[in-house]
Amino acid sequence: MSDKARHQLLRLDIGDDPGAWTEAGFSVVDGETRVGSTTIRLDGTDRGRGILSVAIDGVTETIDGLTFSPPIPRFNPRITPLHANLVAAIDHVVAMSPDMDRTVEALTAAGLGLRRTRLFEGGGATNRQAFFWFGDVILELAGADATHGPGPAQWWGLAFTCPDLDESHSSLCGLLDEPKDAVQPGRRIAGLHTHDVDISVPIVFMSPHPSSGRPTTDDERPAGGHLP
Repeated sequence: MSDKARHQLLRLDIGDDPGAWTEAGFSVVDGETRVGSTTIRLDGTDRGRGILSVAIDGVTETIDGLTFSPPIPRFNPRITPLHANLVAAIDHVVAMSPDMDRTVEALTAAGLGLRRTRLFEGGGATNRQAFFWFGDVILELAGADATHGPGPAQWWGLAFTCPDLDESHSSLCGLLDEPKDAVQPGRRIAGLHTHDVDISVPIVFMSPHPSSGRPTTDDERPAGGHLP
């Protein structure tokens, strides 16, 4: 089994009320929604807000502050609910680190293969993104390139893929920004107005990858999407 397949993203536990995600166009049943191979479990707000934990095959421990919960059975990604917002897949999960070297080392020591890094300028500093595969989803770890600050890494945001971003924008009636060009050539991106529906996770919707009609290699896909 390849490294990419071995660590499939199976579940996200998020500290939000299910009704908030329903209002944002997701199909939610019994506090859960499905996107591709991944179940998103909406735990309410008693345990905290944001992404509380992630379940992937092959990892069950906390890694440099990033909480991984026990995996659940895999689902057939072709059997997925129809979402009113037209979301079809999770493109990437974003985590933030105050010490990129430390978190990258911890993730690779746990068996997650680093696929690519990207440096970019922003806020008067050089920043870094490091990309790992969570099966058919990307983990994007971001932080200042040369900083070695204290504190744990944290789960932060989500990017979803929609086959028709303009139609998603229309269907959400003002809850989604006007689509604009993304960092990745040939893709577009729009931010969801999460505060308007009390969703605690920064979320963007993206158009499909230009090469989505053919197999994607490890060197092609992890180019980053930039959550706002």
